[in-house]
Amino acid sequence: MDSNNPAGPYTSPTEYDPGMVAGQIEEIAAFPSELRHCISDFDDEKFATFTLPGQWTVSQVIHHLVDSHISAFMRLKWALTEDNPVIKPYDESACVNLPDALEMHPEEALAILAPLHRRFAFLLSHLADAQMNRTYHHPDLNRDVPVYEIAALYSWHGRHHMAHIQLLKKDRGWQ
Repeated sequence: MDSNNPAGPYTSPTEYDPGMVAGQIEEIAAFPSELRHCISDFDDEKFATFTLPGQWTVSQVIHHLVDSHISAFMRLKWALTEDNPVIKPYDESACVNLPDALEMHPEEALAILAPLHRRFAFLLSHLADAQMNRTYHHPDLNRDVPVYEIAALYSWHGRHHMAHIQLLKKDRGWQ
């Protein structure tokens, strides 16, 4: 297993597959409760543990998930309401080093994650096929990103970070 990608690498879908997207929407909907279960026995010391040497703490990862998925939700809305809008990328590492991610308890972020994912999954599940093919332009990737890829990326993104936490638990004997 690759410790940098314990959930496997992300692969962009090349076309809209309704069945695949439905499964990804289910993963997005289930993720907050799965994450809560994964960290249910964590105390402040465990939250302050780095998932990988020199990377982010578990707490920072949880705050990052909220930051990233808020951004994804807004990108989805822009893609649905504007004609191929250019989105603004953000510096993830800088954000997880701001006071909220460094000093606030991860419970504050978890309280946001569950309702955010309910809305995210609800909106995705109510889109017509034509809406799934709408796009936004990502300047860092220098390409247009279709809505169906948002579902793929963020279902993987949650699995990716939770797999890091699960690997940490296994390595530390916290299971």
